[in-house]
Amino acid sequence: MPKLRKRYIIPILLITAMIIIHIIARLSTAFADFYVMKIFPVITNIFSFISGIFPFSLGEIMIIAALILLIIGIPLTIILLIVKKNSRRKLSGVFFTVTLWILAYITVTENMNCFIMYQCTPFSQRYLSSKEHPRSELIALYSALIDKTNELALEVPRDKDDRFCITADVDSEAKKAMKKAAEKYPQLKGYYPDAKPVLFSYFMSQSNLSGIYFPFSLEANYNDDMVKNNLPATICHEYSHLKGIIQEDEANFIAFIATTGSDNTEFRYCGYLEALEYVHNQIYDTEITEAYYLTDNISEKVRRDWFRFMPDNYWEENKKKEILPTDTVSTFSESAIDTNIKLNGREEGIDTYSYMVDLLLDYYFPAE
Repeated sequence: MPKLRKRYIIPILLITAMIIIHIIARLSTAFADFYVMKIFPVITNIFSFISGIFPFSLGEIMIIAALILLIIGIPLTIILLIVKKNSRRKLSGVFFTVTLWILAYITVTENMNCFIMYQCTPFSQRYLSSKEHPRSELIALYSALIDKTNELALEVPRDKDDRFCITADVDSEAKKAMKKAAEKYPQLKGYYPDAKPVLFSYFMSQSNLSGIYFPFSLEANYNDDMVKNNLPATICHEYSHLKGIIQEDEANFIAFIATTGSDNTEFRYCGYLEALEYVHNQIYDTEITEAYYLTDNISEKVRRDWFRFMPDNYWEENKKKEILPTDTVSTFSESAIDTNIKLNGREEGIDTYSYMVDLLLDYYFPAE
């Protein structure tokens, strides 16, 4: 075998190994469970600590580097292949070697830090008792969340417009909240790095994303442009992914458990407020008209705080940052997320985010 071709062996073997491991995980839940419970915690603790040393998002830097390679690297390689006729063999070797190693890295990190987790026993099956829930229980949940959110709305700090403004040290409190939740749910034990703001948060805003988990850098990242009151639930959601809980509805549920179980009042309010939003949407999307009267019980303070994603006048003030139309980015993002979830075995796709309501019902009204 020519010396040049030896460069290809390791990345090809890695890609092949990942394909085999992924097939095994799809065929064996026991294998996926063993990996998630015994192996992934070691990987995530080590690499989250390493990536956590850097104050910026390594994952975002990798994405930027990949875009530069696509936009500049490929055309430049083609030009060099045309101009440097005597070096075409060497240039081709370097190009394919780099390409293979990039593909190998993506394959390894996506598979080991994401795809296998979709094949394990869901967190909800480990810790919750599921059953069919009558409409009356959803209505009762809606009422309970309204009462709790109204109560906490009176205890949190507010700005001059009487809107809730978070003052807590979000990183510190989020770690405390997750570690406290780990006392009941051991899978959440382990190291938590600081969550990192994304530099190009405007693109996340266009994509309707509050947070993002980067498997290839094992980081929890968040949209730095959004209303900061969303941070507690967002960070706890992304932290759950670092513990091998990849299903979006389960990550939402864990964020609820962590924030509402926090010793910090602001975190508890954020947790109940987000849960109320999901349940409210479920009530109206499924047209449970007998619960509509409860909406009148939501206090004015809560109404000033809920369903706030971006600051007032955000889109008008940041219009110059728009490279692609927001509608286009949003549609593409939703399609990509939907496709990814479906390819990993959840036919519901992007709708799984809202299935958190089912987990809340299991939590509040467990099977006997």
